[in-house]
Amino acid sequence: MLYLGDCIEIMKKLERNKIDLIFADPPYFLSNDGKSIRSGKVVSVNKGDWDKKDNYENVDSFTYNWLKECHRILKYDGTIWVSGTHHNVFDIERNMKKIGFNIINIVIWHKSDPPPLIYKNKFRFSYEFIIWAKKGSKHYFNYDEMYGVNNQEMEDVWLMDAVQMSEKKHGYHPTQKPEKLLERIIKASSKEGDIVLDPFLGSGTTCYVAKRLNRKYIGIEKEEKYFNIAIKRIK
Repeated sequence: MLYLGDCIEIMKKLERNKIDLIFADPPYFLSNDGKSIRSGKVVSVNKGDWDKKDNYENVDSFTYNWLKECHRILKYDGTIWVSGTHHNVFDIERNMKKIGFNIINIVIWHKSDPPPLIYKNKFRFSYEFIIWAKKGSKHYFNYDEMYGVNNQEMEDVWLMDAVQMSEKKHGYHPTQKPEKLLERIIKASSKEGDIVLDPFLGSGTTCYVAKRLNRKYIGIEKEEKYFNIAIKRIK
């Protein structure tokens, strides 16, 4: 099931305690008119109006409100994964604790192919955080599946490539996550037939991978052009 619209308003209409797994890739609020490098070219860091702080009446209230709805609709043994950088992840962690989430891990996605620095005045950015948290006292974790990836206990630093070109064939999204990342998250923390929800669906990666892994899925996206990409991709 895919919804076009505001994630907070749509989640309010969903039934309480029904979702097994949530992956959320919210705005990082990086769009500050700065510059970056992509494919060897200098480009703007601006992602869109949805990523600009000035377009939100209160960023902290926005963060609290969408997380609160995620908490309400999660099953008692359900879990949530939220991606971020230092620009937003500490606010997310603070609000998660305020709402009542219990943090299980903070995974570091170490990118094997990060973009070079445009300004040579700091260390190169090469990772993102992903907070994994649960609603209740118990949660599902497929330890054996994760152990089998490298025949050892999986650690909380994951070295992975960025999005492959083949994953963009239906259209471009500036913050698209790689299918391999979502595959690991979904396999680690859900079973076949479980319901996976993404409140910031973007180009549809979460639902596309969930479908491939025989999970039910719900995706919410408020930008129509990305919503249309997600529909084509999932079909």
